[in-house]
Amino acid sequence: MQKEQLFDKLKEVLTQEFDLDESIITPDANIATDLDLDSIDAVELIVKMKPYLTARIEPEAFKSAKTLADVVNILEPIAR
Repeated sequence: MQKEQLFDKLKEVLTQEFDLDESIITPDANIATDLDLDSIDAVELIVKMKPYLTARIEPEAFKSAKTLADVVNILEPIAR
């Protein structure tokens, strides 16, 4: 899966599962400050993304993720 497709899936999950406005979901959006997601929300987001991945997600990998672009870069190597 390419980065654009992966971002689109993230956007879909964020709008449907977290009721976020599509207009604030950009690659540069900060997970905590722009999207107002806490660590529990981040875990839930990753769980919702599992169907699009080919391998187990290492939680440690997400500690450094600040933006949605960071999330895409982390998920891309294991995306279907």
